Amino acid sequence: MKAYQIEEFGLDGLRIADRPKPEPGPRQVLIRMQAWSLNYRDLLTAKGLYNPRLKMPRIPFSDGAGEVVAVGTEVTSVKPGDRVTSTFFEGWKSGAATDATARTALGAEREGVLAEYAALDEDGVIPMPAHLTYAEASTLPCAALTAWNALVAEGKINSGDTILTLGTGGVSIFALQFARMHGARVVITSSSDEKLAKARQLGAVHTINYKNTPDWGKKVREFAGGRGVDLVVEVGGGGTFNQSAAALRRGGTMSLIGVLASGGGANVLSILMNGIRVQGIFVGSGEMFAAMNRAVEANQMHPVIDRIFAFDKAREALEYMESARHFGKICIQI
Repeated sequence: MKAYQIEEFGLDGLRIADRPKPEPGPRQVLIRMQAWSLNYRDLLTAKGLYNPRLKMPRIPFSDGAGEVVAVGTEVTSVKPGDRVTSTFFEGWKSGAATDATARTALGAEREGVLAEYAALDEDGVIPMPAHLTYAEASTLPCAALTAWNALVAEGKINSGDTILTLGTGGVSIFALQFARMHGARVVITSSSDEKLAKARQLGAVHTINYKNTPDWGKKVREFAGGRGVDLVVEVGGGGTFNQSAAALRRGGTMSLIGVLASGGGANVLSILMNGIRVQGIFVGSGEMFAAMNRAVEANQMHPVIDRIFAFDKAREALEYMESARHFGKICIQI
């Protein structure tokens, strides 16, 4: 089978190789992969910035969707012909994350799925929402589940809440969609007026160009009636943390996800004085994934895909991600 593998760090080191088609073990599922989606982690991994001690060669990517073509003798939850997606953590089925489950992430600690076939543990696959294409379903394992966990599983948002999400990448656009699904109002930031216009079409009630408004935390608070927002999906990290904290209401929640923006130090005093709850979010469990899929299917929600690349254009897809021109998700498809 054809499979991408990281043979050396740098995008030039991502190459297509011939590998034996895997055979499923007793509790494994063999998937004929059809589509994949990119996460910023995949770019960092390929460039050696995620895990400098990565064992190579390594098949990259955690997120993909395809058709089950064979199952092991002990598999009971899926059968040949089922349409499924991978899960980010192959071994995190339910409950709280542990050190052991954290080591089962695909595409870095374990072999990823950017190949024509992938053999995954039975607990590491989830049936697709029936109305989605393979490309759409491939966007769900990391970005969508992270947003769901940040807002719903841990964030406990309610109808009428106001949330802030930063930028227009995969997690932020899923956060916008899930917040609207739950009756929440959304404020979103970007450096692109064109992207902000697209966000308004998806239901954002307020948008801020952070290049034009560097002190955007105060502006967000004004949008929220001077009280502040109930929850922030914080994907920037050190460079945006304090502005996000300034946007929150007293007793609000910050779901801390990303490290995209450099610089800055946390203003601990504002967190203390305003009783802000900061929670780290690192994707989610298979149980959360199944709950999210039920909501996606019940609401006939479609992920936002910016662009789909051919299988032999994975490097170009990563370069496009690095350019930050995308709105929503970037996919690869057979």
